[in-house]
Amino acid sequence: MRAFWTVIHRWAGLTIALFLIVAGLTGAVTSWDHELDEWLNADIMDTPGRGPLLSPFVLAKKAEAADPRVEVNYMSLGLEEGHAAQFLVRPLTDAATGKPYVLDYNTVYVDPVTGKITGTRDSTAISLSRRSLMPFLRHLHYSLHVPAFWGTDRWGYWLMGTVALIWLLDSLVAFYLTTPRRLRERPDAPRHRDAANWWQRWKPSWVVRWAAGGYKLNFDLHRAGGLWVWAIIIVVAFTSFSLNLYREVFYPVMSLVSKTTPGPYETQQPAPYGTYIKPVIGFEQAANIAKQEAVRRGISTPLGGIYYGGNYSFYNVSFFDPADEFGSAGMGLSNLYIDGMDGKVIGQHKPWEGTAADVFVQLQFPLHSGRILGLPGRIMMSFMGIMVAMLSITGIVIWERKRRSRRLQAHKLKVQT
Repeated sequence: MRAFWTVIHRWAGLTIALFLIVAGLTGAVTSWDHELDEWLNADIMDTPGRGPLLSPFVLAKKAEAADPRVEVNYMSLGLEEGHAAQFLVRPLTDAATGKPYVLDYNTVYVDPVTGKITGTRDSTAISLSRRSLMPFLRHLHYSLHVPAFWGTDRWGYWLMGTVALIWLLDSLVAFYLTTPRRLRERPDAPRHRDAANWWQRWKPSWVVRWAAGGYKLNFDLHRAGGLWVWAIIIVVAFTSFSLNLYREVFYPVMSLVSKTTPGPYETQQPAPYGTYIKPVIGFEQAANIAKQEAVRRGISTPLGGIYYGGNYSFYNVSFFDPADEFGSAGMGLSNLYIDGMDGKVIGQHKPWEGTAADVFVQLQFPLHSGRILGLPGRIMMSFMGIMVAMLSITGIVIWERKRRSRRLQAHKLKVQT
């Protein structure tokens, strides 16, 4: 049986190794995405204006007036002096061609005091330039920048979600393969002696022979390294799967096994890829409705941002402190969903509220990012990214060495015969 599971572990690991190397290394960096992004792009994200802040809706009009080819679909509402307000834009349709305009950017940064545009960038660009580096790494981490085809842009998410599911199952197999067989000395031997002997046989699996060098060190790093961080690997692999295959697998299964409170993302079907549902009410009206409703529902954090993607017919209004966006143990974001047609509130999300299943769903990103533990959690996840890459690389080395050894052995037998 162990031989069977060894083969499963070998080929499952080899199948996903390269994906995990990419995900691990990018994850180690993107744990600090906001800080690194602001450092790399301080020239457009830090602003010189000092004084009263303009309305975000006035700033949005300035962003649209600067380029009649675009329309704002996300705007910052929690403005701060010295920090640029961020606006996502989508291309309007070119009347001459009937197709959307081709843009070289999708994000506009505006000084919230002066209203001056400080810069633009394309957050979807495949580029290592300082403007695009952090968004590029984020997209690479969870979707590999797989382009849209056959009417959907979800292929990259499905691919990495499947990789995560294989990784989760393979990690259980790997743990089993490190455990020694449990053998009794005699049928009447005391159980405590059997357990002690079993642990003594398993104990070397947890040790790295640093002085051994070469293949032995590589093998120990793979086996012992995986054991020491195994519990965290299970969390990271599970949350990778749940976040990437949320709508397709995770949420439907959760709804079958436990009581959930579905929101509009769970109950509404998105419009066909490439189409846009035009709202009846505007951003300002939706934000005012959400602000009044937040008071009634006990949401105390300020308005942080508002988004209308057009693939769903509702506004997603988020509430958070700009200085502590991931507060409340990494679950600091509250949301109200406002119907873009009639202004009705069609759902809400509040941290740590709802059924046990709802809270478990909310925990997926804080657990995956480590933000549930604050700064120590983010440091741990950066370390885990490097560990995942190391375990994948050492696994490839083990396979290659064994493959070379088998080929050499087969060649010797062939020569002898």
